Amino acid sequence: MFVLYETPAGYAIFKLLDEKKLEQVDNLYQEFETPEKANKLLKLKHFEKFNDTTEALAAATAAVEGKVAKPLKKTLKKLLVDDVQSSLLVADAKLGTAIKDKLSVQCVCNTGVQELMRCIRQQADSLLGGLPKREMTAMALGLAHSLSRYKLKFSPDKIDTMIVQAQCLLDDLDKELNNYMMRAREWYGWHFPELGKIITDNIAFVKTIKLVGTRDNMATSDLSDILPEDVEEKVKEAAEISMGTEISEEDVLNIQCLCDEIISINDYRTHLYDYLKARMMAMAPNLTVLVGDTVGARLIAHAGSLINLAKHPSSTVQILGAEKALFRALKTKKDTPKYGLIYHAQLVGQASQKNKGKMSRSLAAKASLATRVDAFGEEATFELGAAHKVKLESRLRLLEEGNLRKLSGTGKAKAKFEKYQAKSEVFTYQPEADNTLNVKKRKHSESEQQTPVKKEEPAEEEAEVKSEKKKKKKKKQKDEEEEAVEEAAAPEPEDQPTPAKKKKKSKHQE
Repeated sequence: MFVLYETPAGYAIFKLLDEKKLEQVDNLYQEFETPEKANKLLKLKHFEKFNDTTEALAAATAAVEGKVAKPLKKTLKKLLVDDVQSSLLVADAKLGTAIKDKLSVQCVCNTGVQELMRCIRQQADSLLGGLPKREMTAMALGLAHSLSRYKLKFSPDKIDTMIVQAQCLLDDLDKELNNYMMRAREWYGWHFPELGKIITDNIAFVKTIKLVGTRDNMATSDLSDILPEDVEEKVKEAAEISMGTEISEEDVLNIQCLCDEIISINDYRTHLYDYLKARMMAMAPNLTVLVGDTVGARLIAHAGSLINLAKHPSSTVQILGAEKALFRALKTKKDTPKYGLIYHAQLVGQASQKNKGKMSRSLAAKASLATRVDAFGEEATFELGAAHKVKLESRLRLLEEGNLRKLSGTGKAKAKFEKYQAKSEVFTYQPEADNTLNVKKRKHSESEQQTPVKKEEPAEEEAEVKSEKKKKKKKKQKDEEEEAVEEAAAPEPEDQPTPAKKKKKSKHQE
């Protein structure tokens, strides 16, 4: 049984002298307490040294990707192909699978092998006698730098790293601005509390404090560049009758310094937002057109990169950002969330509360397609995103109006309008309900006159049958009327009860 141990200087292949020791995983570290004990258990069979750092880098990248490097393939062919019954202990399961496919060598990778590799790493200097420690350290440092450079060489072309950082910084700036504004309003509120209620815009509030200072200077200051005329008049009136306390000049200077910080952060935030918008249009134009630059940047930042977002299915994109609510709903067996970060998109915001779930699902499906085109497409155009947005807007219009039509040719059948019609929440006034007069019932003759005439059917036989039925009916009615007239003419004694047959006829007459 052989052991493959990878080092920055090359591949080391050891022979395991006592295989039974590997079964006792918990006590394996005792066999490597001293170099003498380690040499009794393992014997160095072969060491394949790398010629330079480039070869070491190629071998390391091949190991990361789960492939067999050329130097390793040659070495294993020399040592293991002749011995058919031998097996190879490997630390990486992917590498073991690749060796097994290429060389038909049985590879073992389990917890016992991992513990053995850990023990070999402790006594590596004594087991690899031909390599000095200083040379091994230098090779490790050079390989680490080369591998880092190799991994980072893809980043300059992909600008999504810049998008992720810009979006995170934008969120941090918003939090800082909110904290600073709250502090400025509370601080200046001791001196002029009415100003915060009159001026709701934060930047206008800060610029007013910076220009005026104390409220005594409010009457002589010109605020036309910052505030509208009606608001300016309200501010000056409130300054004359303000209930605030007096503050010193030093306090005002400190408040004005805070206002300068807020204005500078706001200017930088505007500049950063323009930069993010330009980057998003260059990197993911279709996604930006569909969901907007801020929501698109947040989706990319949450997924880690544009390629990671493109790998997600549309159902994951729909609830991206609501993972905590999803797992809580699954744990408590309740309804799962319908939207995550995509809730802040313009199309979802325009939909009513009833249709937000449908719109978020449709938007997530189109956004998933747009992201894949942006990530893997060759041409950076936003035609696909614009076309999808038009379709989504028409679907939103149909959902809001309640007029569901077949949107594509692949539908099975047209849905019933009554079933999906949105019921209006506005109740209309009905003036007919105000009539309190007793309405007379219409007579039998009038109702017969107002009955609609049925259309004649084209078949002549059916028409003849119907006419015969009508004649019989009319004849029967005439006979019944004649009998009723005769009975009414005959005098009836008061004591005699009327028979049941006559009762029925009288009911019929009524």
